[in-house]
Amino acid sequence: MTGKASKKSKYPVSIPFIIANEGAERFSFYGMRSILATFLVAQFFNPSMNPSMRPLAEAQANEATHFFVSLAYALPFVGGIVADWFFGKYKVILYVSLVYCLGHLFLALFEDNLSMFQYGLLLIAIGAGGIKSCVSANLGDQFDASNKQLMSKIYGWFYFSINIGSVLSTIMIPLIYANYGAKWAFGIPGIFMAFATLVFFIGRKTYRRVPPSGVKKDNFVFISLYALTHRKQQKEGQSWLDVARAKYPDSKVEDVKSVYRILALFSFIPIFWAMWDQNLSEWVLQATKLDRTVFGIQLLPEQIQTVNAFFLLVFIPVFNYGIYPFFDRLGFKTTPMRRIGAGLMLTLLSFVIIALLETAISVGGSPSVWWQILAYVILSAAEVLVSITGLEYAYTQAPASMKSTMSAIWLMTTAMGNLFTALINKGIAMGGVFSIITGASYYWFFIALLTITIIVYFFVSPYLLQSEKAVAGCVVDDAQCVLSRDNIDIASDGKVIC
Repeated sequence: MTGKASKKSKYPVSIPFIIANEGAERFSFYGMRSILATFLVAQFFNPSMNPSMRPLAEAQANEATHFFVSLAYALPFVGGIVADWFFGKYKVILYVSLVYCLGHLFLALFEDNLSMFQYGLLLIAIGAGGIKSCVSANLGDQFDASNKQLMSKIYGWFYFSINIGSVLSTIMIPLIYANYGAKWAFGIPGIFMAFATLVFFIGRKTYRRVPPSGVKKDNFVFISLYALTHRKQQKEGQSWLDVARAKYPDSKVEDVKSVYRILALFSFIPIFWAMWDQNLSEWVLQATKLDRTVFGIQLLPEQIQTVNAFFLLVFIPVFNYGIYPFFDRLGFKTTPMRRIGAGLMLTLLSFVIIALLETAISVGGSPSVWWQILAYVILSAAEVLVSITGLEYAYTQAPASMKSTMSAIWLMTTAMGNLFTALINKGIAMGGVFSIITGASYYWFFIALLTITIIVYFFVSPYLLQSEKAVAGCVVDDAQCVLSRDNIDIASDGKVIC
């Protein structure tokens, strides 16, 4: 690039507003969530801390937490459609953020009223879910042909702000909860969300806004519904989706077929999220029963989860620049299928450690938190292998017209996993058939499910897709890329932007 061209490449003036908004919003979300499970037990479900009521209370808290997370990760699909078709990203982000703020206000004001507190959680789920699919896409909208080469660097800082918000909140909010009570512990994340909304609003005149496109009926949902409702027209030897060719272009139908092939792989992912998200709820409750002394410092139960964010940042470059190339040089190609399979096995191992810890607790022991930290480290490695690989694979395999659809469907795997875990905990709380899986047996139940899933996966994975394209590399800058279910976008050339 010539010096003259370089001078023309300037960062959009809207960038600081968007990055500050995202960091503050993530602080608010992870901050309130870091104490949610322990607060629900202590405040509503077992305020007397009666040991005999602990299993029931913890099941009720876990049920509420996982239902909340499930809703928050299901709604991006709706938020994306509303933004793209009707109102545009700016209006959806701004107005839904106000709902988000109201939800935080409910948590702070109604710390002693369960019904109103749950309404607050509902509003936060609507807020967090409604803007999730819009924020990173809005960042990409700020660039044009004159500065698109700067996009990967800005996405690096964008995702860095996400992780900074997550790490700081999971350290600070538990301390505030322990020293100043729930009102401040939930109020401060609300203040951060109000700040995030204000910053976004202040930058309103700097944004480059892409107008809504109106309803597009040649998408995944409409084509699938048409094919399902016209199956009687299916001819021998045809795919059930081929009947949609009567109304939609052949290229669009083929794109939908590609999505369904990727969904075959995605069918193995919800069990991963059903277990992964327990590190922010069930594992936190387990930490209350551990010896949490680390280097002479007594940690709070809610602070242990910070280990996950820290090791995620460490493992991304380690895997990308160390482990994957090492095995590739040995002739053992680290294909997406193998990475995901390895990630599922590491998830299994982390839960075995947690189950053994719970067994020791049930016989009156007080094991060291270092064992749980080890489980967090292993789970972080599993997240790199499953979550990041799954995102890369989905986007490099998905056709250009369906990449946004894949983003929403990927988030839906998190929603489905959490819904399953919530229903299991509901069964425990209601004294149903699942009431027998308390204590260590609860974790062994999930271990058994994942073991069955892994066995099926290794038999089925070679046949999941009819063809496998080469996975495109990440567009990265100085290894700053941090992919997770919180963030994803696609460059004009189809590569994953970090």
